[in-house]
Amino acid sequence: MENPAALLRRLNHYCARALEGAASLCQTRAHAEITPEHWLLKLLEQGEGDLTVLGRRYDWDMDAIWQSLLGWLDNQPRSVRRRPQLAPSLNALLKQAWMVASLQGEEHIRSVHLLGALTENPHLVRCDGLWPLLTLSHSQLQRLSPLLDAQSDECPERLQDAEPVLPQGDNVTFIGRPVGADTAGIPSGDLPPVLQSALDKFTRDITASAREGKIDPVSGRDTEIRQMVDILSRRRKNNPILVGDPGVGKTALVEGLALRIAEGNVPESLRPVTLRTLDLGLLQAGAGVKGEFEQRLKNVIDAVQQSPAPVLLFIDEAHTLIGAGNQAGGADAANLLKPALARGELRTIAATT
Repeated sequence: MENPAALLRRLNHYCARALEGAASLCQTRAHAEITPEHWLLKLLEQGEGDLTVLGRRYDWDMDAIWQSLLGWLDNQPRSVRRRPQLAPSLNALLKQAWMVASLQGEEHIRSVHLLGALTENPHLVRCDGLWPLLTLSHSQLQRLSPLLDAQSDECPERLQDAEPVLPQGDNVTFIGRPVGADTAGIPSGDLPPVLQSALDKFTRDITASAREGKIDPVSGRDTEIRQMVDILSRRRKNNPILVGDPGVGKTALVEGLALRIAEGNVPESLRPVTLRTLDLGLLQAGAGVKGEFEQRLKNVIDAVQQSPAPVLLFIDEAHTLIGAGNQAGGADAANLLKPALARGELRTIAATT
C-alpha cells in the first residue's frame, strides 16, 4: 500500500486526530513539512494512548520528552508556504507502521505500531530527546499488547464509541452550550438575559476590540504567542499561565493572540473562539450583601459554559483570586473557579507576577 491517502485512512481515530493536530501545529508555526516530531508531540498531548501507557510502565519522563520535542520544533526554520506537506520521513513512517500492523493482523494503525516502526527505523526521527521511545524491541512491544488493550484509549473496543475525526482543526474542544441546554422561552443560540448581562458587565471582549482596530499590533512576541496556541490546542493541561514582572508585556501577549484570532491566523479549533478578559474589580465592586460576589462570578462561569460561541477567559493578576470576595461564610474566587477548571468546563489564560 504505497498511496499516502490510503495509508492515512488506515489510521485509527486516535492517531488520525493527532495528525490533524500536527498539521494545525505545523501551519501555526509556519513549518513547511509535517514531521514525525510534530505527530509525536500531539500523540503525547492526547492523553491515555499507547505511548502514555508505555511511558508509565517503564517510568519514562514524559514531560522531558515533550519538552525535547517542543524545543526541537522551536529550532525548525519557518516557511512562507501556506499549506504544509507530509515530510518524506513521515510518509516512510506511515508505510513502516502499516507493515507492522499488517504483520500483527490489525486493520488499523495505532501509535504502538508507529513506535514499532521507529524502533526498527530510528533514522526517521531527528530529535535526540526521543531516545527512551526507541529502547523497546519489536518483541517487547508485542508482549505488552495485553497491557495496552487493558489500559490504552486506543484499544479497538474503546475506539468503537469514539467520535469521528474532525475534517479540519485540532484536538481541542471548547465548552459551549450543552446539547439540550436551551430552556423554555429562550431562543436557541441566545443566553438567558441574566447570564448575558453578567458576561457583558464583568468581562470585556478582546477579540471584538481587535476586529474594530482598537488594539495595536504586537511585534517581537511570535514565539510566546505560538507557545500559547500550542498549549491551548492540547487535549489536557491546556490552560496557559503567563508569569513575569510587572510591565514586561503579559497582557500584550493576550492582545496579540486576540489579533491572530480576529485575523484567522490560528488553528481551526481556535478560530470561532471569543477571548474575554475578566474584570475582578467590577465583580467585587458594590458586592456588600453576603453571597452577592459568589452569585456574580457564578453567573459569569455559567455564561461562559452556555455561550453558543466558545469563550476563552483571560484572568489578569491571577494571584488576586485568592481571597477575592471572601466574606464570612463565603468562598473566594479561586475556590469558585477551581471546580469548573478541574472538570474542563472552563478554559482560561491567566497572568501573574
